[in-house]
Formats: sequence, C-alpha cells, structure tokens
Amino acid sequence: MKIGMIGAGRIASALVERLAPHGHELMISNSRGREAVQETADALGCLAGSAEDAAAFGEVTVVTVPLNRFDTIPAEAIGDRIVVDTCNYYPGRDGPHPEFEGGGDTTSEQLQRMMPQARVVKAFNSIMSAHLAEGGRPTPSGGLHALPIASDDTAAADVVAQIVRDCGLDPVYAGPLKDSWKFERARPVYCRPLDAEALREGLAATTPQDFVPENSWKD
Repeated sequence: MKIGMIGAGRIASALVERLAPHGHELMISNSRGREAVQETADALGCLAGSAEDAAAFGEVTVVTVPLNRFDTIPAEAIGDRIVVDTCNYYPGRDGPHPEFEGGGDTTSEQLQRMMPQARVVKAFNSIMSAHLAEGGRPTPSGGLHALPIASDDTAAADVVAQIVRDCGLDPVYAGPLKDSWKFERARPVYCRPLDAEALREGLAATTPQDFVPENSWKD
C-alpha cells in the first residue's frame, strides 16, 4: 500500500519503521518542502516530499501534525482518500479549545469538516511513539497491545485496522468519530498497554468527565 504522511516527527518515523518491512511504499513530508525532510527520509529508507506530494501519494494519507498546524494540510490534494488522524489536543500548544475538553468535539471531526470528501479514521494517537516503534508494550494479561480506532466509514476503518496489525498491534473499533474523545489525551485508556478485551471495557466505561492526571500515561 502507498501511504503518504503529512508530518515527519516521531509518530511518522515510528510508522515508517514498523510498516516498511511489510512492503508498504511510504513518504514523509512537511510544509517546508521535500528538502526539509530529505535527510530524515534517507535515514528511514522512505521517500520525501512536500505536504502536497504526501497528500496525493497513495491510498492513505496520515495526518501527523499538531492541531495548530491543521491550516497547513492540503485538503484539496487529499480529495476522497482515507485520512488517518494521529493528533491529540494539547491546550498549552494549541491554545484554548473548550469544545475539545468535554467530548463535544474532536480533532477528527474537525478534520472531517475540513475535507468532507475524505474518509477520516482516528488512530495512532493513543500510543507513545517509542512504544509504537517497538510494536507495543506487554499487557497485564499477556495479550497483544490493542489500539483503538474510530471512523464513520467502516471500509476505511478496515483498511486502517490492517495497518495497525502490520505495526504489531491489535485494532479495536471504538465507534464513529464522535466517540473518538474516549481515547484522546488524558482519558483513562489513553496510551495504556491493554489487550482488546480490557480496552473495550475501558472505552465503554469512559464518561465525558473522566480524565487522568497529566502525564500519568508516561509512567
């Protein structure tokens, strides 16, 4: 599969490391152009491009830039592709967005409004980049590390679920985009090494008022 990544940070690098052995064609990018990421791409063994190049590169476009950089995403070039949103809202970085605090809105729904023809899937936001590069962490049960995904398009979710599997993780469908707040930053299941059963239970139990202490997921 051809996968273009808008962004060239730690999540993008970890995805390249996990997916390249499975034969995927991969491109990283940033808004400053191909030259700005060529050295990183050479080190990873993937292609480099502009954000527009990555948007139009393949069947799937991974958006791995902060919320405050969403205005740099070339939505027109993406068209009706599958879009993977790896973003989490950080107030200190992105500015105040109270609509994201109580489950009333999500970054993925915002992306979907920006590009109504695209098929947005929330994924890879609920795992630390180092743990993604390792193919997940050991779970208390000994089962495979599960990763939540959400989408309004089940066919797109199925495609991304296979990408999750290729990363060595167990995909768990968490519902439509409006429910993706359940596994965003500081929610009880966020970045926790849970197997599929425990993750489903945690998602089902999460309410809009449920948050964990900041950075507790880094323990």
